[in-house]
Amino acid sequence: MSNKELSHIFQEIGTLLEIQGENSFKCRAYLNAARTIESCPEDLRTLAAEDRLRELPGIGEALQEKITQWVKNGSLPYYDELKSSLPSGILDLLRIPGLGPKKVGALYHELQIGSLEKLEAACHDGSIAGLDGFGEKAVAKILAGIGQVKSYSNLHLYGDVILLAEELVDTLRQHPAVTRVALAGSLRRGKEIVKDLDLVASSKKPAEVMRDFTTLDRVARVVNHGETKSSVLLQGGIACDLRVVEDSQFACALHHFTGSKEHNVALRQRALSKGLHLNEYGLAEDNAKSKASSPTLRVCRSEEELFSQLGLDTIPPELREGLGEIEAAEQHKLPRLVEWTQLRGCFHNHTTASDGDNSLEEMAGAAAMLGLEYLGIADHSKSSVQANGLSSERLLKQVSEIRNYNKTQNDIHLFAGVECDILKDGSLDYEDDILSQLDYTVASVHSAFTLDEDEMTRRIIRAIENPHVTMLGHLTGRLLLKREPYKVNIPKIIDAAAHTGTWIELNANPLRLDMDWRYWKAARDKGVKCVINPDAHAVSQLGYLKLGVQIARKGWLTADHVINCLALRDVKKQLLAKRKR
Repeated sequence: MSNKELSHIFQEIGTLLEIQGENSFKCRAYLNAARTIESCPEDLRTLAAEDRLRELPGIGEALQEKITQWVKNGSLPYYDELKSSLPSGILDLLRIPGLGPKKVGALYHELQIGSLEKLEAACHDGSIAGLDGFGEKAVAKILAGIGQVKSYSNLHLYGDVILLAEELVDTLRQHPAVTRVALAGSLRRGKEIVKDLDLVASSKKPAEVMRDFTTLDRVARVVNHGETKSSVLLQGGIACDLRVVEDSQFACALHHFTGSKEHNVALRQRALSKGLHLNEYGLAEDNAKSKASSPTLRVCRSEEELFSQLGLDTIPPELREGLGEIEAAEQHKLPRLVEWTQLRGCFHNHTTASDGDNSLEEMAGAAAMLGLEYLGIADHSKSSVQANGLSSERLLKQVSEIRNYNKTQNDIHLFAGVECDILKDGSLDYEDDILSQLDYTVASVHSAFTLDEDEMTRRIIRAIENPHVTMLGHLTGRLLLKREPYKVNIPKIIDAAAHTGTWIELNANPLRLDMDWRYWKAARDKGVKCVINPDAHAVSQLGYLKLGVQIARKGWLTADHVINCLALRDVKKQLLAKRKR
């Protein structure tokens, strides 16, 4: 049980109530409680045991009782009953862009649509087009959304599954018959989207390991059960494969099943050029000339030894994509990739002043607890009405609060910034005389996503040419597995950022991870600095920084390429230099 699990349950309760047409006050009570619980720094079990649930803001006695019930029993009958009163697939409809709880409720109450299959059929037979608030254009958008959802159906976000994968590895590591175990596959390589989990273990008793793996509580269904490989479907819908090998084969098996395919092919070709054969079972010498009955295996106790046998420096898993890493390893030119512990602060964070869940003081305290030296506050600008964007007056008031915090507190330094909307024509949401009073500005697109590529590119370039813009936020506006990026010429944006000295954000929110890792090497080579930001709307989301570092590593970045690896005194100099540029 975790705060996150109950937060998800309360979120679903609020959504289901809204679909049912319950009064807005009751729906908001659960949705607000979900946000409060997610951002709560203490474990709910501790609060319940110490009779301190009343300390949670905005949560009354009725919700406290439900929290207590969940803590004691691990379940919530009210939630179970509510779910059973509606079709099991009704929440899937919310994955369609443009369909919120109210519209889903209308579809259900008017046409009894409670699944994607029924929704698609109703689009084709014309029944939806006749409903109030829909029409032919809406139907076309719904059909396009259904196609998008289907294409994402078997995919999962890195941020959604990494903790589960690490938990499985830890569980197997404690098994008495397991010698070694590690995560493999695209998740180990740090891909932002994965299809499944791959685990590799070594053991002298593989059948025993497989038996216990396939009966874990996390396993919802066993797909295949073998002595050396088993495939299961875990609770939550993600597939997982476990392969068990002899310990002498572990290093080569781990390398092989980590991939990528392109990297493996290139490495096998290199082995062949040296008279060797490489596969998942080991590295073997070619004994054809000596007519030996079987190839001679070379001992590779680790991946480091495997790479060394092939005359290469060890290639980090994140770089194994067949994009020049083998050549770099041969020439001793692999970068020393950035580490999470090298981050000293971040800049894109929200508070209750706009749409965040925590106050300025709470965000500062949480960042200090993480060991950060500085934290930037960048609430939304005035055009983001849906996010309670700040008027010029409210923004300057917040700047004053931040300056006062720095005078009276010494746990962490706060920078005063803003996430300023880039308007449709490329102008900014505040006048220059307002922006000049800030420490920095994050410029982001939050509207007019349908511009063509040339228009969007010109729009963004005009914005970053403003000397008050310090960094560009979430470059493509994508929401992974939810919303496609808007059309924009990323290489042109990188060139413009290099010319203006604008930093480009690596937005670490697991839904964004934007700018995409595939562009960072080119940006780095042109002198563009990366700034890893969590886009945190709650204290718990400051932890997204670790995901951002993972993507930065995949983009071949070192600490020298990441602005927020600088110490406070140095980042102050960089901010000042950017304004004078």
